[in-house]
Amino acid sequence: MRLVTFCEAGGRPKIGVLQGEMIVDLSVAAPSLPTEMVAFLEAGEEAMAAARAAAETPGTIPLSDVALKSPVLRPPKILAVGLNYKEHVEETGRELPQFPIIFNKQSTAANGPFDPVLRPKESVAMDYEGEMGVVIGKRCRRVPKERYAEVIAGYTVLNDVTIRDWQRRTPTMTMGKSWDTHCPMGPAIVTPDEVDISRLELKTIVNGDVRQHSDTSYLIFDVPTLIEHLSTAFTLEPGDVIATGTCAGVAIAMEGTPWLKHGDVVRVEIETLGAIENRIVDDEGGTVIG
Repeated sequence: MRLVTFCEAGGRPKIGVLQGEMIVDLSVAAPSLPTEMVAFLEAGEEAMAAARAAAETPGTIPLSDVALKSPVLRPPKILAVGLNYKEHVEETGRELPQFPIIFNKQSTAANGPFDPVLRPKESVAMDYEGEMGVVIGKRCRRVPKERYAEVIAGYTVLNDVTIRDWQRRTPTMTMGKSWDTHCPMGPAIVTPDEVDISRLELKTIVNGDVRQHSDTSYLIFDVPTLIEHLSTAFTLEPGDVIATGTCAGVAIAMEGTPWLKHGDVVRVEIETLGAIENRIVDDEGGTVIG
């Protein structure tokens, strides 16, 4: 099942099930269900079963008639993993980590799979990082590796957009990773029964040029390890997103450091999960209060 958050013209966000080029509107097909993704995931197995039953009916809304949004509009937490592909570690000149390197992206970084990504006026060092995302489906703590699958709602595509100079100012990295719009994700949450994540091909394409190309078999710390590690320290909640790390080919490691600029189009494709595509747009905004 492919769960999406979408908006019809002039409408409020709703959740649905993507069927090829059509969407099953769960607010119509299963009106007792929550219409927001976190609330839906919090409703548990019964809600998921009701959505599966509703998905047996044909979709009624053409995908072309809606705007897909981030599947989780405001994740409770966005947790990201640094240096989790060997070739990316090598291109940065770092040593292989002994433990997962974890940092936060703030929840306001969440962005739609096809929405513009804002390039800040405060830096020119804007980079891309195509990654597989994991969406948590159940509240959990101290989950052993062998039980990780029990807490996964599904998987998605994301771009861990990074402002490199701000990232490198401090060891925590959060300030370079958390700018508004800098975590586009989607197009859907693909439930675990539809995907084998052990070896999914991943590509990041900038203006038609393939910059990153690897697969998830090269993760240093796999998803079971990450779930166990994170949940040892703190509770994971429905709607939390884990960005599993990026592979080689980021701009900072390329000759000439081809930073993203206004008008660039960044596409991240992951086998089975789909693709997101975002245009880089200069942020002309100023002070906002209230």
